[in-house]
Amino acid sequence: MTMDDTMTRGVLAKRAGIGAETVRYYERIGLLEEPARTASGYRVYERGDLARLRFIRRAKELGFSLEDIRELIALRLDDGADCSDVEGRAVERLADVRERIRDLGRVRRGLEALIASCQANPVKESCPILEVLEGETR
Repeated sequence: MTMDDTMTRGVLAKRAGIGAETVRYYERIGLLEEPARTASGYRVYERGDLARLRFIRRAKELGFSLEDIRELIALRLDDGADCSDVEGRAVERLADVRERIRDLGRVRRGLEALIASCQANPVKESCPILEVLEGETR
């Protein structure tokens, strides 16, 4: 392993497109192994660490939770796992996304109705949006 094959936490984070504190966090929760240290105590990361962080970042972009990502990493490392195992996780994630889209649609329709009631209100001293919100908290 040469110096060109290793990098500091800051360089690793930058290349992975995440923050250095995120790297530290992933180490703490076990998504990334703690790196080797130089004789002077500096942490040195390798290309495999960069690949792992990019994998995590891409999985997060697709909405996988850190626990999902932990399972995906385990499947990646399991020689006995096959594509159907991973597909099952993706199918579950897609169902979650669809549910969230339905929920957001309900939120959108509710906000549109509140805004319309506010715009139709000729008396600006009372706000229909605030009245609805206050009524829901009582």
